Order: sequence, then structure tokens, then C-alpha cells
Amino acid sequence: MNNDLFGIPVERLQGVGPSKAEELHALGIYTVGDLIDYFPFRYEDYRVRPFHEVKDGEKITVQGAVASAPSLQRYSGKSRLLARVTVEGLILTAVWFNRAFLKDQLTIGRDITLTGKWDQRRRQLTVAESEFPDRGAGKTGTLQPVYSVGGSITQAWIRKTIDRALTQYGAMIPELLPAEIVARHRLIPRREAVLRIHRPENTHEGQEARRRMVYEELFLFQMKLQAYRAASRKQPDGVAHKVDSEDIRRFVAGLPFELTDSQKQVINEILLDMKRPYVMNRLLQGDVGAGKTVVAAVALYATVRDGNQGALMVPTEILAEQHARSLSKLFEPHGIQVGLLTGSLTERKRKDIVASLQMGLLDIIVGTHALIQEDVYFRRLGLVVTDEQHRFGVNQRSILRRKGMNPDVLTMTATPIPRTLAITVFGDLDVSTLRERPKGRKPIKTYWVKHSMMDRVLGFIRREKEAGRQTFFICPLIEESEKLDVQNAIDLHMQLRQALPELRIGLLHGRMTPAEKEEAMRAFAAAETDVLVSTTVIEVGVDVPNATLMIVMDADRFGLSQLHQLRGRVGRGEHQSYCILIADPKSENGQERMKAMTDTDDGFEISRRDLELRGPGEFFGTKQSGMPEFRLANLLNDFAVLEQARDDAAELAAKDDFWSSASYAPLRDHLLREARLQGEPLD
Repeated sequence: MNNDLFGIPVERLQGVGPSKAEELHALGIYTVGDLIDYFPFRYEDYRVRPFHEVKDGEKITVQGAVASAPSLQRYSGKSRLLARVTVEGLILTAVWFNRAFLKDQLTIGRDITLTGKWDQRRRQLTVAESEFPDRGAGKTGTLQPVYSVGGSITQAWIRKTIDRALTQYGAMIPELLPAEIVARHRLIPRREAVLRIHRPENTHEGQEARRRMVYEELFLFQMKLQAYRAASRKQPDGVAHKVDSEDIRRFVAGLPFELTDSQKQVINEILLDMKRPYVMNRLLQGDVGAGKTVVAAVALYATVRDGNQGALMVPTEILAEQHARSLSKLFEPHGIQVGLLTGSLTERKRKDIVASLQMGLLDIIVGTHALIQEDVYFRRLGLVVTDEQHRFGVNQRSILRRKGMNPDVLTMTATPIPRTLAITVFGDLDVSTLRERPKGRKPIKTYWVKHSMMDRVLGFIRREKEAGRQTFFICPLIEESEKLDVQNAIDLHMQLRQALPELRIGLLHGRMTPAEKEEAMRAFAAAETDVLVSTTVIEVGVDVPNATLMIVMDADRFGLSQLHQLRGRVGRGEHQSYCILIADPKSENGQERMKAMTDTDDGFEISRRDLELRGPGEFFGTKQSGMPEFRLANLLNDFAVLEQARDDAAELAAKDDFWSSASYAPLRDHLLREARLQGEPLD
């Protein structure tokens, strides 16, 4: 028999034919090992509780006896069955929907166990499941695992199949964690934990099993990061920049504004990294408008002064053009040449840019994904900066890195998370954080209003116009959708032109040509339009200091971090700015988001709440960031475990005998099989 559970096809199990195997494959289950590691996400509690503990609306399991003959009502092809049941000396009404076949079984005096939702006012239990003890043991008194299922796979089938796998192959479940770690944290053995997590006898057992498996899951994730980090630090293979501190000081002194203490500290961290002969992998995170771009500019200046080229990759053409303009202005006095490479350039202009880059006539190139096309070459690439990194796929970022000989990498994001969490999640990156706002920036006042208050919103737009200011007006979709009842940009643009005939109203959306988008944005930036109606194409980076009012239509349709990004498009000048969220949210999350936005404008607090609302997988952009969807761990609740797992993994990865000792072979084999020691540092 194969001793590796991950080498045994799931089809080997009784009851798993070709069609069921295909459906299991869709769930990511190919082997018996995959099936055994397919953990439940919650449990159905069939344990009987004292009736006096039950609260209104709760799902409960109670034991009693049938106290009256049942009555059956039929209507529209459906049925409703009612019977009185005595529970702990009290009489309650039990109701079954579409269970007419039970009528003959509900004989007076017969013992019965009921599971369902309790209605305190009516003293009524809507029954989901019922069992008769005289038929033998059923689910009563147990915790039943609930798994993610799909297709024709039911809870009953997957429970039975996993149970069969555990009975047949449970003895082969390997221990992956080193003995010293199991002892240090008093963890139960892996085999016992896996059995208990699928078949908990009681809550304490389930908690102990979960504690063990959450630690293991986070530890294995951290081992990938820490092992790579340890391996990559063994040989100096990066660009060791020669940084002239006096030259950097002169450049900073010539900037048109004063740096914050936070910016100065982060610049020191980055320049120290760039001096080392190892590849820099640093994440720069900061709130919207915290001044990340100028920090990147100092790093780009340093790489050019050392005879290298720098690349800045951004997600949109509008943002690329804006960065190219602002960097040209900063670098022109120093004789540094900045180029722009986007998909909308003419063929001739593109060829000129690509040739200049290859010959070294351009020092810095700013661009979109056009930078990673095959025919783009650098003479000597020393630093890669990616802005809003979560918008680029893993492959796009690594292709740009490979265009140089291990250039330093600075990754920027305006979706900040608490620094300790960032260090732990992005364990292969060093993390720098900007916490301060640039001097003179005023907090943005945020209000949540209903659609019925639109007249007052229009009055606000007029008042800002009279003061010489401009307005962004954002809506979620480009054109009408039958599925979503949301305002769209094209209709809204027409309505605003009718409601505000004295104002100049612009329009910007994703289906316009690049030239049309550029013209709409240019006109707004030049104050040739008073209001810009737009979809979220302006979410990232566009800078119009004279815009002081951000209005978001159907704000409950947007994510919390996205709303915060949109709000950050105003408040970039000296004048007081405002954000108005128009929403009549029906959903609980919609109300939570509106409340969070009006409570705080701190991006770190916003991100914490967003993480709570959306969960870690969606928040971190699982598909792009390379971060797995954790099966059991929750990054907020299990944060202390995450930090402990990181420290343990770093300590183990630094040991020489980790790579050779037989005692670590099961862990090494598992990591290699899961491809956890392969790939690139950011990916």
C-alpha cells in the first residue's frame, strides 16, 4: 500500500465513482490526503440543552413526548403538520412543513427529539429535523461537521465518505510538525487532531483539534516565506547601490514641500536596503495621500545616480501619465530623463521609447503593463517600483523583475493593514509604513445621506462651485443593468446636465477610448469642467487639488477600502474637503460600511474593519497576491498564533540541519510537494 496519503487517488474509496470523483476534483480534492484535510467550516449542534436556556429565534435540539394527535393542513401543493409536544413539563407546538408522511408516526406518548428554530412568543418550534429514540441512535447528542459542497455532493454523502477515509486510512496520517514545536505549544498529535476535527465528541475536543490545525496551517504558510527568505539571504545576488547621502540630502532639500518624519524614516529604511548586496523586497504601505510617490522618487533618484535605470509600473494609463508628469518636474533640474510607455502610444513613438530605454538614453520609465512586453529591454535596470501592487497579477510583477539582473523591488499600496499583520502576512517582504499625513492636509468631512436628499446634494455642488471648487461624482456601473438597480454614469451625466445647467459636467468611464479618457481628465484637472461624473477609473492616484467634493452614488455597492480610496481623491489641496455617500443600504454590511466611513478617515482602521467584513481571502486579493485562502485560520482572531508561527518558522528555517536532518524530512517533503519552497519571493 502507498504510504503517502497524497499518492492515493480518491477514486480508491468505496462509493467514489467517476462522476463523484469529478465533482470532488472541482473542490480541489484529488487524493485521500486531500479529502482527509478537507475540514468542516462549522458544526451543526444536535446536543440537547435545558429548555430554560433557549432564547427566541435560536436553533435548538430538545427531547420530549408527543402530547396530542397531529393535524395536517394542505395548501397549493404544500403541507403543514402541527402537533403538541411536552418538553420538560411544558407544552409547545411543533410545526413541520412538507413532512406529511410523519403524521402516522406521531402517536401520543411517543418519545421524540426535535431540532429547529424556537419562536418564544408563539411557543412554537419550526422543525428542521426530528428523530424517534426508539429507532436507535441518530444525530441526537452529536456535533455534525458541515463542509463546503457543490453539485450533487450532499453533506450526508461527504460526511460518510470522509468517515470511510478516516476508518480505512486514518492510521497513515503523518506528523508534519517537529517534535520540539509540538511539545513547546502543547499541541495534540496530528492524527488525533484530524480525527477530532471531523468527529468531535464535545466542544473542548473540537477546540483543541482546531488549535492544533490552525497553528499547523499558519506555520506551513510561514515556512514557505521564511525558508525562501533564509535561502535568498545566503548569497549576495542583488544590486549593491552606492548611495551618496549628501547628494540625497540636496535632492530632498530641493523638493517643493517638506517631508514628514515618517517619510524621512521610510526613505532611510529603503536606502539602507538598496546599499546591501541582496535583492530588496520592500512593501511601502501608507494611507491615501500619505506621500508614497515622493518616497519612491527618492529611491529612483538614488538608483539613477548610481548609473542604473528605474521602472515605475502602475495599473492605469491616467495614473501613468500623472506620475510621468510629476516625476519629470522633480527630476528635470537634475538632468534625469523620464519616459512614458503605455498601450495607447503610436507605433512610432513606442519604438522611439523602447530604443531609448535599451540604449540607456532614458533613466526612468513610467508605464502600465506595456512595460512587460517582450520587446522592452533595459540597459541596466536597478530598481522596480510597482504601485497598487494588488492590481497586478503575480506573473506581471515577476516578468518586470526579470528584465534586470535581480533589481531591487519596492512595492507600494494604499490599502494599509496594521504593520505587525503586514510583516506576518508578507513574511518575505520587509515592510515600511507611512502613518503621517503631509503637513497642511485637513481631515475630510464625511456624510451619509439617502437618495431622497439629492436636492440638498445638488445645492452643495453649487456652493462649492461658487467658491471656485470642483466635484467628483462617482457611480458603480457604466450603463443600465437589469440585475442591479444602480445609478449609471451615462444616465447620471444627463440628469446632472439638466439639474445643473449653469455648470460644466464632464464624463469619464472605462469604455471610453484612452484619448477620450485623457481629454476628460485633462479638462477636469485644468478646471475646464466643474463636475466629473465617473466610474471607479479615478479610484487610484489621480490628483486634482482643486476638487473638494467627492459624491458616491449607491455607496453601499462599494467595498470599504474602495470607498476610502475614492474619498482620498479629494482633500489634496489646502481647502476643506467633503465626501458624501448616497445610500439606502438594506444589507447589514452596507450599514456597517457607511458607519465605518463616517466614524473615521484613518486608512488603517478602515482596513481593519474591511478585513472583518470581507474576510482575509477577498481582502488580500487571494488570486493575485499569492496568499492562500486559509481553511481554518482567521487572520484577525488567530493573529497571536500567526505571529508565533512566524517566529517558529524563522527560527527553524535559519537552522542548517533543517535542510538535511532526517527528523525534519516529513515537513520538508510536505513543503516540496505543496510547492511551498518554489516560486519567487513576492509570489
